[in-house]
Amino acid sequence: MIDKELEDSRVKIEPLEWKHFELMLPISLADLDMLKYSPARFGSEDYLKDFFKNAFHQSNRGLRYPFAIYDKKDKQYVGSTSYGNISKKDLRLEIGWTWLGTKYQRTGINRHSKFLLLQYAFETLKFERVEFKTDSRNKQSRRSLESIGAKYEGELRSHTLLPDGARRDTVFYSILLSEWPEIKRTVFSKF
Repeated sequence: MIDKELEDSRVKIEPLEWKHFELMLPISLADLDMLKYSPARFGSEDYLKDFFKNAFHQSNRGLRYPFAIYDKKDKQYVGSTSYGNISKKDLRLEIGWTWLGTKYQRTGINRHSKFLLLQYAFETLKFERVEFKTDSRNKQSRRSLESIGAKYEGELRSHTLLPDGARRDTVFYSILLSEWPEIKRTVFSKF
């Protein structure tokens, strides 16, 4: 689906490879609670290996395309994001599995990454719909999605089992191809 790099003035997004593991391990070890709302475990070398193995397994099956996020300003890898839940027949996909080191949150890196992924999904792949989902309690993620023009669609109660045994209520957001030109013109006008 995508085997090239996407980049702008701030970030470069490239297909995730094992070479990124050692470069991202310090982030995983420093930010133990980073994925507290996620079904993925985080905070140890083994958990990060599991994240990579799962990403590659899903990628080999054509279900997910994981990426490494590189901060061009600080010249280092700072996190990961993915395309997933892809339906070529329905021309829809999800952007998710996103995490950034705490130091890189609220710096614009996530917004730049989302712009590149949205632009590629709508303008190159010609998809009609991009979906996002997050834990209903994750206010930071929800504000971030709303700030890029994603529309709230609803909540699925007791939707996902979390590592601590709790069940997460998952909220869904989306952006449609018909909405993209206005979002690109307004939300991403400086890109």
